[in-house]
Amino acid sequence: MQITLNIEQIRADTPLPPIFRVRQRWQTMPLTDVTATVRAELDRLGLAARIRPGMQIAVTAGSRGITNIVQITAAAVGWLRDHGALPFVVPAMGSHGGATDEGQVALLASLGITEQTVGCPIRATMDVVELGRIADGTPVYMDRFAAEADGVLVINRIKTHTSFKAPIESGLAKMCAVGLGKRHGAEIVHRTAVYGLKEQIVPMARMIVERGRVLAGLAILEDARDQTAAIVALPPDEIGGAGEAELLLRSKEMMARLPFDRLDVLVVDRIGKNISGTGMDTNVIGRLPIPGEPPPDRPVINVIVVLDLTPETHGNANGIGLADITTARLAAKIDFHATYVNVLTAGLVGLCKGGLPITLPTERDAVAMAVKTCGQPDPAAVRLVRIPDTLHLEELLVSEALLPEVAANPDLELLGPAEWILDSEG
Repeated sequence: MQITLNIEQIRADTPLPPIFRVRQRWQTMPLTDVTATVRAELDRLGLAARIRPGMQIAVTAGSRGITNIVQITAAAVGWLRDHGALPFVVPAMGSHGGATDEGQVALLASLGITEQTVGCPIRATMDVVELGRIADGTPVYMDRFAAEADGVLVINRIKTHTSFKAPIESGLAKMCAVGLGKRHGAEIVHRTAVYGLKEQIVPMARMIVERGRVLAGLAILEDARDQTAAIVALPPDEIGGAGEAELLLRSKEMMARLPFDRLDVLVVDRIGKNISGTGMDTNVIGRLPIPGEPPPDRPVINVIVVLDLTPETHGNANGIGLADITTARLAAKIDFHATYVNVLTAGLVGLCKGGLPITLPTERDAVAMAVKTCGQPDPAAVRLVRIPDTLHLEELLVSEALLPEVAANPDLELLGPAEWILDSEG
């Protein structure tokens, strides 16, 4: 697909404010041995009593960039094999990977998940079987290979969702209903927008757990540094239930945030599906433009600039529509097929995230235009923050106007002045 951008003459020469490096002081205690923790949790759950020699057990693998996901998956596979099972991995990622089995296997490989690294076969298909219908008549689908297995182990990170707020958000239940539901499940959940996400995921997941022979869930919690903080094995009846809800509350307490309530400009170096389902986390940027769903209370940001896509996102630019300004380089990397399949599958909650923002020739033009149009006429007074992405917020670049707040916040450490490093050649 060729798009001609007649933007070469749209430039901005507004001076950029001086910037400074700032570190957030976080108290974290990451796990030191994820393999041992996985094995201990599966032992604690008493799962061995449910394993028979020769059982074919599907282990889910999603599309998110989860720290230590290769080691966690390999540890679960190894534990199952040690107890006589024959585990295999199934991609559980809805419509991601271009909604093809080959694309989903390639996406797993980009995350480091291959047959060699996890020690078992990967069986990928977009075929599903219908397990039944929930009370409102909605059909429930499940990956054919997982449905035909003797058991399923669901692995996923528990975290706040980027499109809705509820007792159960992103985690094991969503991995069942949307991930294992493949494109069919994703489209069904998203076709009624927030209602589907809030009201249908849990009953759909419960049907998959009960009729799809789900043996257990392995929940992953990450701290503000994107490190593995906890791994907890849940019995089937706690997937989508009180156990998962409690883990979501723990996850929210550890979530990384921007330390400022109001900004004129936020510069995001990169977005991608390995960073967030929406490219950049709506909870971090304070934007949730979904009809009927209130945005986060903070932060309030006037202009958001996104400079590039991550290599791991493979051109899927879902979430770029949350930005106001971007670059020609980013636009040239967009795989519109993958992006639109992902966005349109999400229905109403996705439409606001797939549009191309104002696109300028270079990174410097993009940032300068943001400074020019942010509503603060004095560039030196612009409240600006630059971050690598919404997963990595420990070190920030902040403008001089924010230094009084940095000095007043004991959780922030001023590291010194920094230089603007931006592409000015396009």
